[in-house]
Amino acid sequence: MTSEKSKKSLKFLNTIERIGNKLPEPLMIFVILIAAVIGLSTTLDWAGMSVLHPQDGELLEIRSLLSGEGIEYMVTSLVDNFVGFAPLGVVLTLMIGIGLAERVGLLESLIKTLMLSVPAWLVPYMVFFTGNFATVASDAAFLIVPPLAGMIYYTLGRHPVAGIITGFVGASSGYGTGILITSNEPMLAGITNEAVAILGDGRMVTAVDNYFFMVVGVLIVTLIAGTITRKVTEPRLGTFEGTTTKEIKPVSSEEKRALKITGVVALLYVVIITTLALFPGSPLQNEDGGLVPSPFLDGIVSFLLVFFIIVGLTYGFSMKKISGTADVMRYSGEAIASVRNFVVIIFFIAQFTAFFDWTNIGLWMAVNGAEFLISVNLTGMVTIVGVILLSAMMTLLITSGSGLWAILAPIFVPMFMQLGYDPAVVQMAYRIGDSATGMITPLTPYMIVILGFIREWDKRIGIGSLISYTLPYSILILISSTLLLLGFAWLGIPIGPGVHF
Repeated sequence: MTSEKSKKSLKFLNTIERIGNKLPEPLMIFVILIAAVIGLSTTLDWAGMSVLHPQDGELLEIRSLLSGEGIEYMVTSLVDNFVGFAPLGVVLTLMIGIGLAERVGLLESLIKTLMLSVPAWLVPYMVFFTGNFATVASDAAFLIVPPLAGMIYYTLGRHPVAGIITGFVGASSGYGTGILITSNEPMLAGITNEAVAILGDGRMVTAVDNYFFMVVGVLIVTLIAGTITRKVTEPRLGTFEGTTTKEIKPVSSEEKRALKITGVVALLYVVIITTLALFPGSPLQNEDGGLVPSPFLDGIVSFLLVFFIIVGLTYGFSMKKISGTADVMRYSGEAIASVRNFVVIIFFIAQFTAFFDWTNIGLWMAVNGAEFLISVNLTGMVTIVGVILLSAMMTLLITSGSGLWAILAPIFVPMFMQLGYDPAVVQMAYRIGDSATGMITPLTPYMIVILGFIREWDKRIGIGSLISYTLPYSILILISSTLLLLGFAWLGIPIGPGVHF
């Protein structure tokens, strides 16, 4: 019999699902937000609202998008807003290289090698870590790691659903922690910088500004998640009694040889770039001979692009999957095509961000919000925890990580900059909340994909069951990551190069 506590938990999850299913698609959310900005700007302009710019003391009035000037701006800036939106170019650029590496089979071979090379008791930890690591392939991680993990678990005589769930939560956590810099970092940094521009103080967030926290964070959450799989998920699932006609092909000798060659080339590339960056008088350093800030960090996207192209070409040629430039063009073109929906949504995100900035609403909200927090003496780390919790709750309903940050950044980044926080700290707080609850919302399209993988092994498991299995990971990852960020602040440890609390 289901306990009263279990009934209440299921009722709560059903309520979240019911509310979430009533929301429109992400594209329509931003269309609605654009309409809201137009209406709000007109109302605030009519009310005569204004704000003193915190940098130069200039009095700025809220500008209506329905005024003659506003209509002219909307009509003439549409294209510039789109092509000038920083995350668009970053994602398309990196997908050329990452997509090549994924489509020639490099990432799949590397993942199988990682997960099959450890003792049985370490498998849950390695599956989670691999899922996190695989977010270098963006959303493809959800399609590669979970089914492979299920097959590996089955091969080891363990419940395959436990492997699928662990791989899924690992990939979800990769949007807040990780060893590698992926397309997610520069994309979020681009949105943050758009919000920083509201205050116009010239600061720039780079793709590595959260990196120190990300590395420590992935080690912590891997230990926690692997233990949850061993102590909670696997015992709940019990012994798998089914059979399957599927089989996982072991890493072949050809794949191993290609991986070794690719590894040597990758290491050589890293050594060359590191040497160039650290060599005295290097043009990649700043005027003082340092790297924070520097042309090296500013150009991190270029270095990542070349890295993925080189390793993709090396593996592709080694496995005879690339015979000429036509194959390279085809693989990279397929990768670009895979993010076409993202490009469409970005068009509307770019318009919302630009309109929001032009009206001065973001600056008005930031200055007044900061003054309110100061007036109630709420300026410490508790405010950062508030950002984490708000982000976690909103991710349940708006599952596009970059889309949600595009909504929150114009409000939170300038506000917390007024309180003395580095914008990269605010960005990291958002990422903690986003990565923790993205794995439990039924609104994410990958929840349905993962459910499909699971039902190939156990047709009885539904969406409610899947959420109940991922919920313990979500809660403990949220708590541990929040405590870790507070620990960084208390100890004065930078969360990235030159980024302090």
